[in-house]
Amino acid sequence: MNLALFDLDHTLLPIDSDYEWGQFLCRIGAVDAQAFAARNQAFFAQYQAGTLDPVEYLEFSLGTLAGFPRAKLDEMHAQFMREVIAPAIRPSARALLQKHLDQGDLVAIVTATNHFVTAPIAAALGIEHLIAAMPEVAADGSITGKLVGTPTQGAGKVVHTKAWLEKLGKRLEDFETVHFYSDSHNDIPLMSVVTHPVATNPNAALTSHAAEKGWPTINIFND
Repeated sequence: MNLALFDLDHTLLPIDSDYEWGQFLCRIGAVDAQAFAARNQAFFAQYQAGTLDPVEYLEFSLGTLAGFPRAKLDEMHAQFMREVIAPAIRPSARALLQKHLDQGDLVAIVTATNHFVTAPIAAALGIEHLIAAMPEVAADGSITGKLVGTPTQGAGKVVHTKAWLEKLGKRLEDFETVHFYSDSHNDIPLMSVVTHPVATNPNAALTSHAAEKGWPTINIFND
């Protein structure tokens, strides 16, 4: 068995699910559209520039989730899946995932976006294993607004991936081949410790780094 790891936003999806979730909340009137959209856009720009403070952003996004009963959150997310995510899932992304599943690889999505937003997306893509930022959940299922542990961003993806594998009784070194597909220079720490990093729909910074390192580059959204 080999291991195949995938970033989510702009890698398997041609959109950023976290940003789009915020835009969706504005669109349906669940939050103050002007104030939320301005802050959401500012955080997104910081992420693209590689200057985002992940804890600050997660406290903002999880704090928004804490404002709703769990049943209402799930209802809104189901609508988000129908209106935003389902139309964005491309056959090319499914085919890339399926190639690794058919080979018998252990497949996981490793994303900086929180688990509430991404768990239904991973399920829609047919992927069992998801490594994502974990919101604290109260006994009644509601989200408290706090982050459990550390963010799954940058070097944090290495830490969380190794911890996930340890729970399975495995290490990165146990796999002959470890792929990691990502679009972003923010993921260079994890790309640097796998055997087969693949720059996927890469941004300019990752395109340059991949060229220097001789990493392969693919674009699955050219169809």
